[in-house]
This record gives sequence, C-alpha cells and structure tokens, in this order.
Amino acid sequence: DACPVKGIIENVAKRYGIPVTMICDVNHVITSDYSSIVVTEQGADSADLVLINKVQPGDIVVTQDYGVATLALGKKAYPIGNSGLIYTPDNIDRLLFERFLGGKVRRSGGKAGRCSNPKKRTDADNSAFEMNFDRLCRTRLDSEAK
Repeated sequence: DACPVKGIIENVAKRYGIPVTMICDVNHVITSDYSSIVVTEQGADSADLVLINKVQPGDIVVTQDYGVATLALGKKAYPIGNSGLIYTPDNIDRLLFERFLGGKVRRSGGKAGRCSNPKKRTDADNSAFEMNFDRLCRTRLDSEAK
C-alpha cells in the first residue's frame, strides 16, 4: 500500500514472467494491468496478516516491516525492503534489536532514535532496490530450475 517501488516490482517481474500479488487494505486504491490485487479489511496489520498467510517457500516479499520480514524468512521466502536491503537470517536479529532499542529510547523521552521525517527517495534508492530485486528474481528462477 505505501510501497514506493510498485512500478519497479512489476517491470522486473514481467521481465522474468513472475506473477505479482499486491495486498492493500480498503483505505488504499491500487490498480494494475499485471499484478493481482488483494484488498483486505481495514485494520492494523490486516494486509500484513493476509500476506503472511499467503506466502509460500520461495516467494519474494517486499516489506518495510522487520516483523513481516522475520515471518517471511520463517516460511522460507525471500524478504526485501524497498531500500533494496535483503533480509536474511544473518541480519534480521540485529535489525529487530535496533528497532527495539530505538523504541525504548523514544518511550523514555530520549533524543537518540527520535523519529524524523523520512529522507526523500532518490534514484540511487530505486537503483539499489531494482538491482537486489532482480537478483532475488534470478535466484528464485534458478532454484525452481533445479
């Protein structure tokens, strides 16, 4: 729903003939000539829950949520953030711990870890995402061929 790389996802997936399913809640409108769109009920994490219930081993999951990435890893999927960071068993624990510490600091009123406006997305961000997403697509196809 708030994913800034939907167009990149579709372009790369088309190149490899990989089907795409986009999931959003009723508050978002997504249209596509290529992707299947699944609309969920309104509610906190409703789209995330539908996604995790649908994900299969080998699927590629694009998410900004470390918790969703963790669940996707548990289902033997390939999670990637819209910045191009590929979540792995080697980095997810550190990312979750850093998120925990930042929340703890914010709750205590500390200045470190305060939320600020996100940086504007750049062409370099899009390039990094596209490069790693393309790599995951090739990995998926290679593993299916074996």
